Amino acid sequence: MIESFPGRPAHLIWGNLKEFPGINDEGLKFQREMTGLFPKVSRGWLGPFLPMLFVYHPETTKIVLKSSEPKSRNAYRLIEPWIGTGLLVANGGKWKRNRRLLTPAFHFDVLKSYQLIMNKTSDILLTKLEKYAETGEIFEVFSNISMFTLDTMLQSAFAYEIDCQTTGEHHPYVVAVHELVELVTERFLKPWLHNDLIYLLTPDGRRFKKHCDFVHKVAEDIISKRRKAVKKEAKGYSQKKNLDFLDILLSARDENNQGLTDLEIRNEADTFLFEGHDTTASALSWALYSLAEHPEIQKKLQAEVDEVLQGRDTDEILWDDLPKLQYTTMCLKEAMRLHTPVPFIQRELTEPMELDGHEAPAGTQISVMLYNCHHNPLVWPNSMDYIPERFSPENVEKRDAYAFIPFSAGPRNCIGQQFALHEMKTVLAKIFRRYSLKLDPTHKVEKYETLVMRSQTGIKMKAFRR
Repeated sequence: MIESFPGRPAHLIWGNLKEFPGINDEGLKFQREMTGLFPKVSRGWLGPFLPMLFVYHPETTKIVLKSSEPKSRNAYRLIEPWIGTGLLVANGGKWKRNRRLLTPAFHFDVLKSYQLIMNKTSDILLTKLEKYAETGEIFEVFSNISMFTLDTMLQSAFAYEIDCQTTGEHHPYVVAVHELVELVTERFLKPWLHNDLIYLLTPDGRRFKKHCDFVHKVAEDIISKRRKAVKKEAKGYSQKKNLDFLDILLSARDENNQGLTDLEIRNEADTFLFEGHDTTASALSWALYSLAEHPEIQKKLQAEVDEVLQGRDTDEILWDDLPKLQYTTMCLKEAMRLHTPVPFIQRELTEPMELDGHEAPAGTQISVMLYNCHHNPLVWPNSMDYIPERFSPENVEKRDAYAFIPFSAGPRNCIGQQFALHEMKTVLAKIFRRYSLKLDPTHKVEKYETLVMRSQTGIKMKAFRR
């Protein structure tokens, strides 16, 4: 049944593994070529026994993402030692219960209360950019932006301050997460290391465990400090106007008056610390790269920000400013399409599913290739060009809603997408209100496709005071 789907011939032992050039620009080019050859669905084999279907067209992604099929155990099991069975990994009744309990953490009023913090953490980043602008020093984008998004997540969702933006080039938590993401991606492409006992005997397996222990300790420290604060000021906490994400984790109760266990709370904290900072850092870094690469588009964005903030003494971005930043939003979304912060997600079929006239049997692993979706030539002409106008209201209206899915879609879409969009629009507007950015022409930017889209050697640029 798998072989009835279109695809390239597979080797008896290696399957299609050796055809894939790697998690780099060549690999992404290969993916775009496969999308051109098989524009709706294709099959591939990871070795002799592990078949996989790949979907990347609105007609096929919609069927998969609208279904209630669970996350693939084959892939997501590999990150369970890190983030446990939080929302990203959980399936079935547990996922439904936890999603319902955590939804209030992303209510409009809660998100609105974070706007002050987003301005505050952005200002710390701008202080760093000011030094680079004064000295003319070239700076690396990913490291600075990752510390900014971690700071924003810690202060907004956890009311936890560690001055991570001022600790130097890299914060230990950011480094640990980066290495965990790379280790998981490399392990997935080596089926012979999928067995836990074998993997933990390897140097990579030992590094993976060490980093897991470290990020767990960070989450446990955050939770422990909050529990002590709640206990010390019980009445004050119960009267807080807005509970943050961690408050809701600690206080949530289901219909049986059962709260989350200590392990579930840590799992969700680990999930949101990763999802809330690393993926957002990728989206924001690539947006800055795209705008620095296109000065004429950067100027149009600056003109919009200047108009929205006209007549003000400060460059604080207010909650009511966010919907007015329409062109900024278009630039951000086009960067997320072009560079796709989360390149793929996976599902596992519990029952047969028809895709483009072929039937996939129960048990099939399906990769929804978000990067390929965003470069499908049937949907996106000239897909390698950066054209923010693709996201003008009239153009969006003409397209299928499943053509652009950086936050996934359907019932398991990203619960924190509005938080991320507000944060990114705020910091983009503040940066370009004050600075213009130019890429370092001597530095070659090359992609590195892990669970999160990165650059192999970073992105380097200069800031100039406007």
